[in-house]
Amino acid sequence: MKRLRLGVNVDHVATLRNARGGVYPDPVKAAELALAAGADGVVAHLREDRRHIRDDDMRRLRALSAPLNMEMAPTEEMIAIARALRPHACCLVPERRMELTTEGGLDVAGQETLIQTAVAQLADAGIRVSLFIDPEPKQVHAAHRTGAPAIELHTGAYASGGAEELARLQEAAALAAALGLECHAGHGLTFENVGPIAAIAEIEELNIGHFLIAQAVYDGLAAAVRTMLARMEEARRGANAG
Repeated sequence: MKRLRLGVNVDHVATLRNARGGVYPDPVKAAELALAAGADGVVAHLREDRRHIRDDDMRRLRALSAPLNMEMAPTEEMIAIARALRPHACCLVPERRMELTTEGGLDVAGQETLIQTAVAQLADAGIRVSLFIDPEPKQVHAAHRTGAPAIELHTGAYASGGAEELARLQEAAALAAALGLECHAGHGLTFENVGPIAAIAEIEELNIGHFLIAQAVYDGLAAAVRTMLARMEEARRGANAG
């Protein structure tokens, strides 16, 4: 079983900064701390309304010597920004102006041509693309047809306490692997619930943000990242032993 990677999302460091309109805390400094603590990459969502991460944040994060995964809606504006910025990866996500956070997966099956075009434009710039989707077979199959090399399974329903959601995630991850898609997962994961997700053999990367930034208030970001990595590794070892 492959080592499970961790991407740390720094959006909500920017949320805290923007609450006062100043320059601190700096999401780039947070990214540096997370990487020094063992994170494999940095995640940041550049939204249409720029409610947290801003364009300059993205440029400075891109300058770090670590993979940057840019979350973005599949719009002309964001595709143009990504093609100019050339992050290591882009994760296409749905976006609604009034939502507090991403509320569900991208409906790839319902807009397959649009997504396929976005994937091709980003791939042409040398950017690896993943699609943030709900753990539904029709969405996994549609993602495969777009030509995207990876998906990220939305774990929000599982994190909200849906015990049956774990089986859906396991089945979607197995289907993705059978189709040759790299499988990632994220949304709502914490120290307490990450274990069963980390134990899914087909999942190669977890992307976690809000919980780690919140936990950093108590423990510091480096400690929070190290504890999450330890929980992930423990679950992975347990799955291997089983």
